[in-house]
Amino acid sequence: MSSHVTGTATQRIFIDKQSPKAYHELIQTSEAVRATAADAGLDRTVVELINLRVSQINGCAYCLNVHTRAALHAGETAQRLGVLAAWRDTELFTPAERAALALAEATTEPTDAAAQEAAWAAARDTLTDDQVSAVIWVAITINAFNRVSIMSKHPVRSER
Repeated sequence: MSSHVTGTATQRIFIDKQSPKAYHELIQTSEAVRATAADAGLDRTVVELINLRVSQINGCAYCLNVHTRAALHAGETAQRLGVLAAWRDTELFTPAERAALALAEATTEPTDAAAQEAAWAAARDTLTDDQVSAVIWVAITINAFNRVSIMSKHPVRSER
């Protein structure tokens, strides 16, 4: 095991490049999850809102950058993206979107039992069983990608 140390900072490796077979399987999983979400009737903007909200919670700059572009491309508005971190304090999100966001947050931070129960209740009132499952799988998958990018310190490059 070698560790590359420069000053006080340890140089990271891009684990997606270091272990391409494992990363390829994660990509395959994300493609299956994307298809599952579409089959369940989840709009692409809802999937991107989940990707962004989970990435906000985890503090993954790289995934926030990627999924902001994807959300805009899917037709999401700059206003809703701008207030996503405080979605509960707005009237900009539909009941189904709110249920999906709460469930994604509960999946990302599962130790809050009360929040998890409330998220499940809202989801069961608003979403189909297939949509509930798809939301959880989207959240699980983006959580995994967040960890890959955070631990690899994937850079966010300026678009200017």
